[in-house]
Amino acid sequence: MSTHRHRRRTGPLTGLVLTTALALGTAGVAGAAQTPGTAGAETAADTAPQQGGQWLTGYWHNFDNGSTVMPLGDVPEEYNLVAVAFAENHPERDGGITFELAGDELGGYTDQEFRDDIAALRADGTSVVISVGGELGHVDVTNPAQAENFAETTHELMEDYGFDGVDIDLEHGIDAEHMTDALRQLDDLSGTDPVITMAPQTIDFQSPDRDYYQLAENISDILTIVNMQYYNSGSMLGCDGSVYEQGTSDFVAALACIQLEMGLDPSQVGLGLPAAPEAAGGGYMRPQGVVDALDCLEEGRSCGSFAPESPYGPIGGVMTWSINWDAANGYEFADTVSPQLD
Repeated sequence: MSTHRHRRRTGPLTGLVLTTALALGTAGVAGAAQTPGTAGAETAADTAPQQGGQWLTGYWHNFDNGSTVMPLGDVPEEYNLVAVAFAENHPERDGGITFELAGDELGGYTDQEFRDDIAALRADGTSVVISVGGELGHVDVTNPAQAENFAETTHELMEDYGFDGVDIDLEHGIDAEHMTDALRQLDDLSGTDPVITMAPQTIDFQSPDRDYYQLAENISDILTIVNMQYYNSGSMLGCDGSVYEQGTSDFVAALACIQLEMGLDPSQVGLGLPAAPEAAGGGYMRPQGVVDALDCLEEGRSCGSFAPESPYGPIGGVMTWSINWDAANGYEFADTVSPQLD
């Protein structure tokens, strides 16, 4: 296990913005760029981070999966958006979520230490959100009652722990209509703009009738960023109608183009890749390939067989599964990608 550590920064990253051309289908109204605000937590209200540039998002494990067990306080400074994985189904409120720290599995990490680390990260300019779903997580939001319960319980977790918002990583299907209602209710309950992110799979944006595609359109005015999972995918169609294979910068750039052309603001488009070969079943590429995809989309250079008609300028950023796997891999992902975003 690596002992590599980074000195904490005093504020969020600032930097580039991306862009890409061509289109797979027609899309909705362009969303305004989101500036994440504070969570509802009274204890953290004065230290809530503000984002002026690109995100480097990483998932933090509330479990031991053989990568690295680490407290939130050890998250390196390069990550300015941390998604806590994962919330669980609420035992009494259908459609709702709850969270319980797996302290014993994390080497005796206490609930108070976890809360203190969230507060310290936020005071240092890092946003922290609660992630819902993952490979094994099932949370159903398919009717008005479930939507209300989802919004209310998510807001309660934000107030309780100091989370800045929520990440939608439901990989077994969503209902765009009712998840839209849930997230709009959450936005209303929060009083300030919550961080709202999502991590769809590549298949979820292959056509405009997909629910994640529709959800992104529906909430484009309150959406922070879509961090597509460009792994565990297989081959997919890019925005130019050509087929691309996962694990290449062409794959990432050609599929990111779909979101960039559907009406989302470039600041709402993020590139999600695994931090280590062991972190995914397929689609891993060295972090330099992520940098090449960024260069291609943002500036029209380092492109392979796919190139945008015109560069997009800075996009929203990059996501990785996960910080724990990055730690186990000597932080190669953060060290390589972060300078491109700063």
